[in-house]
Amino acid sequence: MKKRMLVVVAVLTLSLIGVSVVARGGEVGGRVIRGGATTMLEGGTGSPDFVPVLTKLAFRWNGREGNLECLAIAPSAPAGDPGSGDFDTNVMYVTGPITSGSVEGGRAVLRGNATVTGLGAGEDLPFTLIAHRGGPGTRVVLRVSGLVFNEIVLEGGISF
Repeated sequence: MKKRMLVVVAVLTLSLIGVSVVARGGEVGGRVIRGGATTMLEGGTGSPDFVPVLTKLAFRWNGREGNLECLAIAPSAPAGDPGSGDFDTNVMYVTGPITSGSVEGGRAVLRGNATVTGLGAGEDLPFTLIAHRGGPGTRVVLRVSGLVFNEIVLEGGISF
């Protein structure tokens, strides 16, 4: 009887382990790639004005599906004028499904197709997001619409 009970317990334990592995099987390395952050674009808009640009970045990939959201905002007032520190203008919005993801060393590489409004506007545009793990000071690179955006995380973080 004890032997039979041990077999039943062993079978149940293995079944639960199997369910756990199946539930996590679609995730990259058993983990979700995700991030939510406010970032600053290195160099802002670039020469000659160097207008600062902040982004609100959010993404999630579970090995089967995911999504990217990135809103870029800038001040409408020129540097030195009242309101020049108010980030009140939507200059670009990128939204779309993530179709693949991988972890390469200390960075995650996510790819998909997005709808882009504002700068680089278009539909079904391929994007690549390269995100390093960490919080403030972490680097993120978004490539979309033939443009490359090098960003630094100010608040929030990225995990995988």
